[in-house]
Amino acid sequence: RPAQAVCVPAIHLHMTAATMQVSQKDFQKAQEQLKLLKKDPGNEIKLKLYALFKQATEGPCNAPKPGMLDFVKKAKWDAWNSLGNLSQDDARQKYAELVSSLVSAESTRQKKEASPEEGRHDGYETLIVTTKNNITKIMFNRPDRKNAINHQMYREIIKALEEAGKNDSTIAVITGNGDYYSSGNDLNNFANVQPGEMEKMAKDGAVLLKDFVGHFIDFPKPLIAVVNGPAIGICVTVLGLCDLVYASDRATFHSPFSQLGQSPEGCSSYLFPKIMGLAKASEMLLFNKKLTAAEACAQGLVTEVFPDSSFQKEVWARLEAYASLPKNSLAVSKQLLRSMEKEKLHAVNSRECEVLTERWLSDECINAIVSFFQKKSKL
Repeated sequence: RPAQAVCVPAIHLHMTAATMQVSQKDFQKAQEQLKLLKKDPGNEIKLKLYALFKQATEGPCNAPKPGMLDFVKKAKWDAWNSLGNLSQDDARQKYAELVSSLVSAESTRQKKEASPEEGRHDGYETLIVTTKNNITKIMFNRPDRKNAINHQMYREIIKALEEAGKNDSTIAVITGNGDYYSSGNDLNNFANVQPGEMEKMAKDGAVLLKDFVGHFIDFPKPLIAVVNGPAIGICVTVLGLCDLVYASDRATFHSPFSQLGQSPEGCSSYLFPKIMGLAKASEMLLFNKKLTAAEACAQGLVTEVFPDSSFQKEVWARLEAYASLPKNSLAVSKQLLRSMEKEKLHAVNSRECEVLTERWLSDECINAIVSFFQKKSKL
């Protein structure tokens, strides 16, 4: 009985080479596309791109591990090393896919910006600021970074508060875009600082923080926080300077200062004991106790809590009703409520910033931040 011939399609013999060629072509195209991006994708994405590029061009990490205090080089090394034995072909493919997603996201964002929201203020990159129905809304807009506050965002919030204090709106509202209200200070503020620049960084940071908190102290109109999700650090401490705080039941409140080798700010060292009592304030500010929305409300930090499913609808109905009240009457009444405390609050703000400058320069704080980045890189 004659044996049957087995046919193997010739295309299979060339599949690997063809795939590699396409992958290399996509990789080169992605490098060109990356140069055309207008918006900084953030340090986390840039580290991923760096690591994938090195893996694609050189293979697994082969560089010596940098020193602990060289934050930038260590972050890059950790990112590259975390890819393990990922093949160069797979690294090229993942690099191209990541760049493609960034290009697509920027294109979508540009389309939205081409038809701006009614009453939107120009000149902001980290915030969305709008004035409508006598309400100026200041929305943190770094959802991909959990609305972490970097130096640019600090300055833009200061600018937004100045504008809102002078314009025709009756009230101002602060809220967050996305799942988080704000994750507080972007610790990447500390990541790119060389050892010789630490003192300047600490002093400049304290000046910016003092100015930032000072604008909350001096804000002339009712200022309302609409806490749509988890809140951490500085965005929690300044809640004591707001006139009302409405929270979703999925919001949490956390000020992990000692965990990071730091100390309280936002006048919380003075206001939190007044609002919630010394014992509860100590639990939160000294021992990093995270509060649920219900606990924060019971302790007086939050005015009222709403179910997340109806949060936006209920809160904004109230805010629009408040904004229809006589504007000057509200402003004058707020000044009467706050005027006796202003001098004290500015003094507290100054002292807190002095202490923070010392903390930022301490070995304890530096080691705590290094430890934070190490844990983050392992996630």
